[in-house]
Amino acid sequence: MSATAERAAALPASAAVLEQASSENFPVASRLLPRRQRAHLMALYGYARLVDDAGDEAAGDRTALLAEIEADLDRIYAGQEAVHPLLRRLAATVVACDLPRAPLQALLEANRRDQIVGRYRTFDELKAYCDLSANPVGRLVLHVFDDATPERLALSDSVCTALQLAEHWQDVVEDLGRGRIYLPAEDLARFGVEEDDLVRSPAPAGVRALMQFEVERGRDTLRAGAPLVRTLRGRPRLAVAAFVGGGRAAFDAIEAAGYDVSAGAPKASGAARVRATLDVLLRGSR
Repeated sequence: MSATAERAAALPASAAVLEQASSENFPVASRLLPRRQRAHLMALYGYARLVDDAGDEAAGDRTALLAEIEADLDRIYAGQEAVHPLLRRLAATVVACDLPRAPLQALLEANRRDQIVGRYRTFDELKAYCDLSANPVGRLVLHVFDDATPERLALSDSVCTALQLAEHWQDVVEDLGRGRIYLPAEDLARFGVEEDDLVRSPAPAGVRALMQFEVERGRDTLRAGAPLVRTLRGRPRLAVAAFVGGGRAAFDAIEAAGYDVSAGAPKASGAARVRATLDVLLRGSR
């Protein structure tokens, strides 16, 4: 086996990556789309999950695994066949939708940053990270929809940043187990919270107050991007409404847990996500 093949074999397998699809906002929302667009979004999902799994879950040298994914991107944009099955699937979407490389590359850079950066001093620093880790996904989705105007891309960035924040706020304990804290250090100081307080269960009052503050800031960010829904038509509008609704439901789940995430990530039920999506569609995207 060649060295390239050996490194590719060390990456998470396609089935393991896609197994998570049934419970995540991105693939769930894609069910609202026609088969062709759904296939393209699942190709993007497979790539994004592969990159995240290589950066978060894989054993061994994660930096080397990310480099192998990047080498497959090089092959795609050079018109050559990729090695990993998920990258071969992505190649068809790159060609069909004329996807720019920059958002795909940004997801790799976010996971490289995760290997060396475990703390963020300010909210602006955290948003800059989201610009690598989350916003590229929304930009790619709009390219699949052929709706990637500057106005929509800017609104999408707000939606995707908010969705990333919701995930961070849900997964505080899990992230800390990986040596990372996505709550800005300036906010911990503001509420008098020490890092050790984040794993105390039940959560102390200061942690709950901090989480309430972060949830409200996440909701504000989501509201800033929600007008994206009304700029779209047809099934893409439904899918993006589902993304926004999923974010609202995630923030609501944290609130319903009393802003205590110490026992694990509070998750919104499927019914709650549907209700929130219908609210986005029926009562506006404010």
